[in-house]
Amino acid sequence: MRLRVFAAVAALSLGALTGCGAQGGGTSADATLRIMAPAAPGGGWDQTSRVAEQAFKAADPQRKVEVFNVPGAGGTIGLAQLAGEKGNGNLLMTMGLVMVGAIEQNKSKVTLAETTPIAKLTEEYEIVVVPAESPFKTLADMVAAWKADPAKVSISGGSAGGTDHIVAGLMAKAAGIDPKQVNYIAHSGGGEALNELLGNKVSAGISGVGEFAEHVKSGKLRALGVTSGERLPDLDAPTLKEGGLDVELSNWRGFVAPAGVSEADKKALTDLVTKMHDSQPWKDAVAKNGWIDSFQTGQEFADYLNAEQTRVKAIIAEMGLVS
Repeated sequence: MRLRVFAAVAALSLGALTGCGAQGGGTSADATLRIMAPAAPGGGWDQTSRVAEQAFKAADPQRKVEVFNVPGAGGTIGLAQLAGEKGNGNLLMTMGLVMVGAIEQNKSKVTLAETTPIAKLTEEYEIVVVPAESPFKTLADMVAAWKADPAKVSISGGSAGGTDHIVAGLMAKAAGIDPKQVNYIAHSGGGEALNELLGNKVSAGISGVGEFAEHVKSGKLRALGVTSGERLPDLDAPTLKEGGLDVELSNWRGFVAPAGVSEADKKALTDLVTKMHDSQPWKDAVAKNGWIDSFQTGQEFADYLNAEQTRVKAIIAEMGLVS
C-alpha cells in the first residue's frame, strides 16, 4: 500500500514539476538553475541543496537558483521525476549513498543509469545519538539492552535501505544481533527523525554528523558513537570501534542531471558546479558541517557511482534488507 501511495504522489508531483517552470533545453546564464532535494526539509540532501544554492549565488551572482523538495521512498520518487525531465540542462538533483540503497530496497524501476553524473561533492560520517534523558549513557548500555530484546530498542533514521539503515544493520551484525530484527523507523527527512529524538519517542537515532552535531553540543542529544576510524575534531563522541562495534562507514552526496543532456550542457553544468565548489561560502559550509571534501567530476564520478551500486547492493543483501 505504501509503495502505491508513493507511486501516486510521484505521478502527481511529476505533473507539478513539469508545469512549474522546469526548463528544458540548454543551460544558460539567464535560466533558473533548479536543484531538487529528493527528501523532506531538514535532512542531509535538503541541507546540501540549500548550502549549494547560496554558494552558486555567491559564485555567479547573476544566476537564479531555486531549491525544491520532492520527498519519499529514499529519493526514488525524485529520481522518477528526474527521468521525466530528459534533456533538461537547468536541473540538478542532490543524491548519494542513501539513494543507491533505496533503489534496491524499493525495487525502483528507474535507476541511476537513467541520469547524467555531474559531481561527487562530500563525504560525511554518521553519528549514533540518544535523547538526553535516555538511560543509555554509553554504546555498551545500548548494546546490552539491544541484545536482551531487539524489538524494544527503536532506532530512528532516514529512508529504508539508506545509509542510516545500513549503519543500524552493520551495528546489529557486529553486536551479534540478526539485522532483520532491528526495529528501524524510517523517515523521508532528517527533521522527522530529529523531532522523535527530541520528543523522547525513540530509543536512538542515526544520521549524518552535521544533522545532529549542534544538538549534541547543546546537550539535547547524547552521542554514543561516530562511524569514523578516529574521533572527529570539535565533537565529543567516541568511535563505534571504541564502543566495541567494528563498524566504519562514510556517507557521500553529489549531483546528477537528467539523462539526455547534451555534451555542451553537461560541460556547462560541470563547470558551474566546479565554480560553486571553489567558492568561499561552500568551503566555509564544508568546514562548519564537518563534511569531507571529496570532489569528483566526469568519468571519475561515473565510475565511482557504478562501483557504489555494486558495493551497496551486496551489503544490503547480506543484511537481509532485500529479498
